[in-house]
Amino acid sequence: MRSRTRRLANRVLAGAEEVGAEVDLIDLADLQIAPCTACESCSLDGKCIFADDFPAAYDRMLDADGLVLASPVYIDNVSGQMKVFIDRLADAIHCQTFAGKYGCSVATTQVSGGDAVVGYLNHVLNYLGVTTVGGMSVALDENPEALDRAEPAAHDLGRQLLLAIDKQPRYPEQEAEMAENREYFAGIVQANRDWRPEEYERWVREGWIRED
Repeated sequence: MRSRTRRLANRVLAGAEEVGAEVDLIDLADLQIAPCTACESCSLDGKCIFADDFPAAYDRMLDADGLVLASPVYIDNVSGQMKVFIDRLADAIHCQTFAGKYGCSVATTQVSGGDAVVGYLNHVLNYLGVTTVGGMSVALDENPEALDRAEPAAHDLGRQLLLAIDKQPRYPEQEAEMAENREYFAGIVQANRDWRPEEYERWVREGWIRED
């Protein structure tokens, strides 16, 4: 597959692998994932009504210490496959199941929108409770050498990600934003306490919900 986004993402993974990471690539184009219908079934029992490839991809993400989100930019936004996948992560966002992980984002575009998409993907990571270490976009603009020139920076981004996983640096601005998000999500966890007591108890243990 001649995917330029895959190539950029692979350079990030190669940088992480070079300094000791075990890497895994999930290509959403290979998966069948249904769009979210906002039925809220996942909020009640943690399970989706759709029997598709989402749970397998989700479990692979849970097993990882770091996450890299990558998307091409077609019309100033993430790809359709990525948006569908993000929407299916609503329960993970509400329950903060990825909290404590580190991540980054990359995008490729012809001319415009790349930086905005990287910003959006990092915002999604923060919503998931993931601390971001940066990101990068590459505007190709009919230039076959653009990716070649970007590869060293992508490689370094992967190294930075693994270093963050190892050293656990603090990012106060991100932490403040994520704490504010959790104040809102706590209401959802509390509302579903009777349905999902284990999730509620986890939030209490983490200190995200305080019992009187």
